[in-house]
Amino acid sequence: MSGLLALLDDVAGIAKVAAANVDDVATQAAKASAKAAGAVIDDAAVTPKYVHGFAPARELPIVGKIALGSIRNKLLILLPLALLLSSFAPWLIMPLLMLGGSYLCFEGAEKVYHLFKPHAPHADGQPAKGDPAHLEEQKVAGAVKTDFILSAEIMTIILSALDPGLSIWFEAGALALAGILITVVVYGSVALIVKADDFGLWLARVGRLSATRALGRGIVKFMPFLMKLLMIVGTAAMIWVGGSIVIHGMHELGLHRPYQDIHDIAELAAHAVEGAADFVTWFVTAFFDGIFGLIYGLILIPIVAKVINPLIALFKKKPATPAGH
Repeated sequence: MSGLLALLDDVAGIAKVAAANVDDVATQAAKASAKAAGAVIDDAAVTPKYVHGFAPARELPIVGKIALGSIRNKLLILLPLALLLSSFAPWLIMPLLMLGGSYLCFEGAEKVYHLFKPHAPHADGQPAKGDPAHLEEQKVAGAVKTDFILSAEIMTIILSALDPGLSIWFEAGALALAGILITVVVYGSVALIVKADDFGLWLARVGRLSATRALGRGIVKFMPFLMKLLMIVGTAAMIWVGGSIVIHGMHELGLHRPYQDIHDIAELAAHAVEGAADFVTWFVTAFFDGIFGLIYGLILIPIVAKVINPLIALFKKKPATPAGH
């Protein structure tokens, strides 16, 4: 009997340790997920365009397919790569993070640039034409490719935000949990966004009360404003987070300016407003990180257009087939 009690006590102890570990993993995942805000908001802002032009009945299935592709990107490809990176080349994490931060700055700055110099009209803004099933597969494939880039940035940010010294299993659990959590939040939000206007139309049509019908009409009118607001917030978040990553990375690699300058300005501002010192420190730091990110991103635009894109196009060209083959 005493042996059984001892065994049960051991099992209870193991259960407590396991519960604590799960709680620790969840804490790490939640903390790391918050660091990826810029890329997450941009992911949610970009995705609704992929259902444009399709029948309302296909909108949620398309979002579901993209979400499934995003899960595969994160768990089957990026998670193993992140663990290999953490185990065998941790020194690469910061340069890769800075590369991802540069991408965020470039993407955000390009959106700001095109507010003043708009793109020529292209197919993305037009309704989908042709075989619906084939077009749907094309759209989903394109969305999953775009998601891979954003997911790579998200997973790298999450990896860098985890506490040092964690075991590989803790890192794997935190990365997987954070990746799933972010995917659910992003594509759950996208699903609500793309169906909100349909819900508003339904309320306006079948609502029994005049207030209900008015609410439906209000939702329909509000959705274009919400999409614009989401795009603005997403762009600002990309520039801010990207600038912050690059500045912090420069500081970690020994280039202490502009990190130290921004830190000093934020401290001076915080001392001037003692009642809200923490908020002022955060706001001033975020503001100057964003200014840096915007300037840096604008510098990257011609470099990407004149150097990087031509190089990518050159590597994509297939070699000429020899005569007679």
